[in-house]
Formats: sequence, C-alpha cells, structure tokens
Amino acid sequence: MNRYVGNLAPMPGVFPDYPAPVIRNIGDADEMVMMRWGLPPPPRTGGPPVTNIRNTSSPHWRMWLKPESRCLVPANSFAEYAPEPNPETKKKDVVWFALNETRPLFCFAGIWTTFNGDRGTKSKPIPGPHLVYGFLTTSPNAVLEPIHPKAMPVILTTAEERDVWMRAPWG
Repeated sequence: MNRYVGNLAPMPGVFPDYPAPVIRNIGDADEMVMMRWGLPPPPRTGGPPVTNIRNTSSPHWRMWLKPESRCLVPANSFAEYAPEPNPETKKKDVVWFALNETRPLFCFAGIWTTFNGDRGTKSKPIPGPHLVYGFLTTSPNAVLEPIHPKAMPVILTTAEERDVWMRAPWG
C-alpha cells in the first residue's frame, strides 16, 4: 500500500479506481495518503466501486460517517458529462466546474476505509489491502443543476468547513 505522498507531479485528472491524494483523520492530526477512488458497494447490490455517496441515511454508509472515517479530497476543478450528446460529435461533452477562473483549491467531503479484496482490472488484479474513498454528494446548486440535475459533490471552501467536516459529530 502506497501511503507516502511526497511532492506529486500535477495530476490532469482523477478517475474511478485510480489512486489520488486524500487527507484523512488519524487521531488528533491529519495525514495525506494515496487512496483509490471507489468504496465497496452495498453487499446486496454488488457492482462496481461506489465513487459518490448520496444516501447517507443508508445503513451501509452509516458506519463510515464517524470522524475517524472522514476525509478531504483536494481538487481545483471537477467535470460532469453534459446531459445530451453534442449534435456534431454524437458524444456527451465534458463540462468543467471550478470556484472561479483561477481554479483555487477546495476539498470534497469524503469517507474512506480499507478494502481487502482485489482492485484494478480482471486481467490485471491488484491484491489488497487498499485504502479507498468516495465523496458525498448533495442536491445540485443552480450552476450545476442544468448539467447534472441529481446531485453535486459536497464542496468545502474554508478552513472552518473542512475542520467541521473532519471533526464534528454527524448530527
């Protein structure tokens, strides 16, 4: 398991099941580690790893909502596919979002755990354990709703918001 995160080269993007730097709680401190994007799905549903968690009232996610399982996923922008295909290309365009044109750093509110199974492809499985994460979503704001009407990531922009997410009781 790659736990050390030194000076990373710029990452042009982060994709499901690929490693990315994530900040997690360890006691009274925080630690930046590499984690794979995607939490284990609920056992009855199976399927691929879950990247975005909408239903925090589900018993499956409840155990990871405590501060010791919370994390921050640093980002300066994110993308969603357009709802309809582009008439010229017949493919859905990628629409990018950032806080403003300078793309300042913010964090997604996330949860993490250790997964002991295989990740990667079926032809090249990577045995665990793996540190894995997903981030929480909420109702979309007016900017994102036309592109993704179901949800958007929970975005934390201030030190106070990040601290409350990492340390406050769930209630």
